[in-house]
Amino acid sequence: MTTLEQAVHTRLEALGIPFERHEHPPVATAEEAGRHWAGIVATHCKNLFLRNQKGTRHYLVILEHTKRANLRAVADQIGDGKLSFASPDRLMTHLGVTPGSVSPFGLINDRERHVRVAIDRDLKSADRISFHPNINTVTLTMTYSDFQKVLDACGNTVQYVTV
Repeated sequence: MTTLEQAVHTRLEALGIPFERHEHPPVATAEEAGRHWAGIVATHCKNLFLRNQKGTRHYLVILEHTKRANLRAVADQIGDGKLSFASPDRLMTHLGVTPGSVSPFGLINDRERHVRVAIDRDLKSADRISFHPNINTVTLTMTYSDFQKVLDACGNTVQYVTV
């Protein structure tokens, strides 16, 4: 187990959150990961790390893995201008992860709470939800209500959007 994953396990255990762990080959996209999720009962998500046009605000957009995000519509809902994908350097600076491992668990590394979180409203109805634990060779699943506890503990600004 890597240090990145161990930090996630430590946080979940400290919060008293049960989870299931599933190993698989490295995957860089949700589409690739889909091949390995067959036996995992959960709503699988993809996570987009974005920045505003000026590069002064950063967002983690979380949505169901089969959806496509209209970045203009998301920007309108969160009240910001044009959004684009942030660079790998910005991703490392703010979430402490590399491309292909973007996850809401990266918020553990955002101690200054610079990253704002936008979650697709449809995810609220998920029983179980899955994410990488900051490494793309493992998927963790937990209840949506427990995921909400993780977000609350991180303290970042969270808002719901329609994707």
